[in-house]
Amino acid sequence: MPASRLDAVYRSILLTKFFTKGWGKPENLKRIFEFRKVVSNREACYQLIPRDYPVTITKDEEWSDCHILEGSFESPFERSLPGLMPEETRTAHFQVVLPRKWQSQKIKPICLHLAGTGDHFYWRRRNLIARPLLKEAGIGAILLENPFYGLRKPKDQIRSSLHNVSDIFVMGGCLIMESIVLLNWCEQQGFGPLGLTGLSMGGHMASLAATNWPKPIPLIPCLSWSTASPVFTEGVMSASINWDLLESQYFSDEVYQNDLAKMVKVVAQDDAFLAGQHFAKHFPESMNRMNELKKETTETDRPVPGDSKKEHKTSGENLSRKAHSLTDVQNNKNSAALDIGSNNHSSKDITGNSRIKTDHNTVESAQRITTEKAAASIFPLNIIANKLKPSENEALKGICLLPVSKHPLLSDSKWREREALQFMRGVMDECTHLGNFEVPVDTDLIIAVCARDDAYIPREGCMGLEQIWPGAEIRFIDAGHVTAYLLHQKLFRSTIIEAFDRCMKKYPINNS
Repeated sequence: MPASRLDAVYRSILLTKFFTKGWGKPENLKRIFEFRKVVSNREACYQLIPRDYPVTITKDEEWSDCHILEGSFESPFERSLPGLMPEETRTAHFQVVLPRKWQSQKIKPICLHLAGTGDHFYWRRRNLIARPLLKEAGIGAILLENPFYGLRKPKDQIRSSLHNVSDIFVMGGCLIMESIVLLNWCEQQGFGPLGLTGLSMGGHMASLAATNWPKPIPLIPCLSWSTASPVFTEGVMSASINWDLLESQYFSDEVYQNDLAKMVKVVAQDDAFLAGQHFAKHFPESMNRMNELKKETTETDRPVPGDSKKEHKTSGENLSRKAHSLTDVQNNKNSAALDIGSNNHSSKDITGNSRIKTDHNTVESAQRITTEKAAASIFPLNIIANKLKPSENEALKGICLLPVSKHPLLSDSKWREREALQFMRGVMDECTHLGNFEVPVDTDLIIAVCARDDAYIPREGCMGLEQIWPGAEIRFIDAGHVTAYLLHQKLFRSTIIEAFDRCMKKYPINNS
């Protein structure tokens, strides 16, 4: 289904702009990329945080329907990477929503709720999710304030406008480590079972946090997916980024191109799966195009009787003409299409067969190449081209004529912008792609809720959660991102309840 138009309209009326100061200092990005390898190792990350990490309770109040605690602690991220966090972000603040009286002295379920984009302070999560959840199922909540938000917002930051791309990675690293602090604290207080959830960006942060918890834990990521890469390069939020500034910084400092670009890479799903996905999306046009190409091959490559030299020349020239006459069209259409780079590709084509050796000196070879590439030509060219030798690549240029999504911010001639966009894909995948982190201990306790028509978080071309986390359950709402957030809060709560029930059945707690 098409991406939600409401998502695009809603995003267009917001004033928030992202990364107004650029990428961040190259030395900071380098430290973050190196530390990501530590954070993505569950045991190594967990060992960085003492189980008795100091937490201070600053408020203890009885409300009419719940018991409220508030507390704070120094972010362990600051201890691991000193100097990266603005001063205001270094202290983590949280609020706990508990029942006035637990129904059981052994079963005291608590869910940690991480904030989505623009969710400052506690009000929204407390009133839309936490208090109703407490009333409906007796599940308590911990609401952790995001770095750069609410009480942790730098003085010179406007609303949710993060200054640097590096800030989003600092936020993610903080939330992973701070979640461990709070989950350990919950166990010390006798709470359990424990769970993780969040909406939109909060859902993705909850997924990252779950990868580093060394025990089975219910995880309910809502309106998120496997990586933040498409959010900032393809989704409606990409229009809130000053790409001219990012491009200028990227090319003005060779460290970005020579050092940082080599430390990251785009994480792509299996090429054959991606090509098949594109085929299915454009069916039946894709099948019609393949049949047209086969027909063209039969008609234009038919040998001329009695002139073997002419046969060879005609067929060879025809293939070359097809390839080169459409080069400009293909380059225009694919300048910002799914680009999976040239790293780690096997020596097989999308069918799994060995590379086809091109020989323009024979009619048979030319016909074979054209015929065998007919099916391939209906897929995005860049999925195929990176698997071929240079000589073979020439024969394929420009053949793909089906509509391929083009990033609205890129013109055909601005390859510099394309490079900046590709670097953004790489850094986002490096630090946020779930495939770069460990699999949660028990994927049976994961229920993800996604919006089918989400324009904020495009899923096409991304590795699916079910591929990264076999056993996880993925559910879809027939709505866009904004509509799902506004109208399906009850569904999110019921899914949280279901995940906790599933956990308690599989890992029962003695209720005596």
